[in-house]
Amino acid sequence: MKFVQPNATVFVPDGTSTAEALARITHLGIGAHQDDLEIMAFHGIRECYGRKDLWFGGVTCTDGAGSARVGVYAGHSDDDMKRVRHKEQEKAAAVGDYSAMIQLNHPSQVVKSPTDSSLRSDLDSILQVAQPRIVYTHNPADKHDTHIGVLLSVLESLRALPMERRPAKLFGCEVWRGLDWMLDTDKVALDVGGRDHLFHSLVGIFDSQIAGGKRYDLATIGRARANATYYQSHRVDTSDLLWFAMDLSPLLRDDQLDLIRYVDQYMERFASDIRSRLAKRMGRS
Repeated sequence: MKFVQPNATVFVPDGTSTAEALARITHLGIGAHQDDLEIMAFHGIRECYGRKDLWFGGVTCTDGAGSARVGVYAGHSDDDMKRVRHKEQEKAAAVGDYSAMIQLNHPSQVVKSPTDSSLRSDLDSILQVAQPRIVYTHNPADKHDTHIGVLLSVLESLRALPMERRPAKLFGCEVWRGLDWMLDTDKVALDVGGRDHLFHSLVGIFDSQIAGGKRYDLATIGRARANATYYQSHRVDTSDLLWFAMDLSPLLRDDQLDLIRYVDQYMERFASDIRSRLAKRMGRS
């Protein structure tokens, strides 16, 4: 498989051929940076872990440049950090028993560019072989521009597929903005409980980020626990860990459905709920 960047890689932990490893993927995570998948797509990793009928595949789109460098990483060059993050991502794929881990190594500016089609071209190539049932990517309310760039390329690439080859579900997941603000009836609550040790292990592999000054290991498990407890106010917890997602699947069923207008509907329902609750308690309903 040929990708745009000459240093793009495909890692298959169990040594299966690349074509077979991609073809067996049932759950595909497509994230911007190394460690995004382990944070946002753990539901897919968990669902497939230890199974032979379900397989998780990962795609990381950027090259890992621009990472913070403190402590043991203080003397690392940008190229050094790229190599470190690349290796960490492959370690996570081995621990998580992924079917395949693809690192496309695009610079962030390429991914964010509205006119550069390099990422879209690579995703098209992957989706000619992989036919996942579920795809996890970044949500459209995310505040990281590179994440939004990935989402838009993912959506374009999936919409280019024939209708019968499109995945059944496309989830836009939390990373750089939570989705707790969505109405409970709108948000998708993904159960990521039951394998806390695996959750900790996978996120903890990315030492360059954690030691670099961002405690993603604690924040990720903390958000999942908070989501589970604060999900519903009048019911006991049904899971100890939840990750929220926005269901973007309707965008794959209707190519005329505009992404911005689609997200507007969620925001309007949220705003309407706030207004109506306040008005009711203030006697203005």
